[in-house]
Amino acid sequence: MDDPRSYPAPDTAPAQFAALHALAEASLASATGQEASAHDLTLGAELESLLQPGNGDSLAQLFASAPSSAIYRHLWRLLAERERAGAPDPSLLVRLFALPVIIVAGHEAILSVPTVLTAIVADVGTHASLLREHGALAGNETMALGNALVAAEALDLAQLPDLLASRALPEAMSPLRALAPAPIQVAAGVEGVHLRFLVGAALAAPGADLFRDATVGKWGLPLAQALSRSLGAPGISVLALPRPPQPLVTAVQQGRLAQREVGAQLFASNAIRKLRAATGEPTAVISVHRLDDSGGGGEVRLSLSSRFDPRQAEGFRCPLLPGDRVDDVVHMLTTLLAECRIADVRVHAGIHADRDPASGRTLLFKAEGAPPAAVH
Repeated sequence: MDDPRSYPAPDTAPAQFAALHALAEASLASATGQEASAHDLTLGAELESLLQPGNGDSLAQLFASAPSSAIYRHLWRLLAERERAGAPDPSLLVRLFALPVIIVAGHEAILSVPTVLTAIVADVGTHASLLREHGALAGNETMALGNALVAAEALDLAQLPDLLASRALPEAMSPLRALAPAPIQVAAGVEGVHLRFLVGAALAAPGADLFRDATVGKWGLPLAQALSRSLGAPGISVLALPRPPQPLVTAVQQGRLAQREVGAQLFASNAIRKLRAATGEPTAVISVHRLDDSGGGGEVRLSLSSRFDPRQAEGFRCPLLPGDRVDDVVHMLTTLLAECRIADVRVHAGIHADRDPASGRTLLFKAEGAPPAAVH
């Protein structure tokens, strides 16, 4: 599938960042692993310097000015490796981590007013005990969790250097106390999928890999139940789905991917059930769109409709993250549709507009306007 996004021209980046982009491009084009490693070693040292306190804006600008998704992904991989390895100073023993939590929330009654959930976790010590009991951090026993469910923006690249500055004792717990909760808006009549993070700190020996188990272990179900109870409010149904603890850079990326996937699952299950009850088996159409007002962004869109009743149609929008491969997002949707036993899945080739020129509304394709079914 074509990539609908546009990226900054290489000559628009500040010279410092343009040099790092060129190094990343050279690494990707290297003929040998030895040559690529040499480029990556230089890049890693530069990224380590950008992880020093006060460099958050520069780190964010380096990634925002990346001239392609491939260069963005390569820089991201190297940054994630640096954080995962811990501080270069062996005396800094603190590791920050975060658990992405996908929260599905909605009103139990159809006619309800909007509600705000506070995103404060009660009895967070019990939740930390669950992680310790089931060895969620490679058996690490010395950990603590903050009681705030924070937004992804609080952990993103611009904040990362200052957060990691707390790896020196005795300031290790300061970010857990300073991070503000991000309240969850539960709209009336809509079941929403929200992303929040539980942030923690652990003491670990240099070189210890706390994050080698990237699966939800035995701690997953009891923690999900405890978080759901903690966030619940009268008349609100809450399902909290925690993901494995990861370093901050990886946790933010994995959380955003999980939110999008759970959102697609929720949409598909509701829309397919509705269409099957009304008109029978729907046709799915997947298309790629360039956005008009997002600074070069793009989306992969999924529509479900029936030839027997063109008015019955449902649509879902998957925003493309900076490091996404378009084909990966399409594969996620086609896999989901296969699991839902949708036989007629069509991919509308090319890059399409954001809006329908006739109506001005978000452009989605129905079954009668799509090419014949494609085999995946």
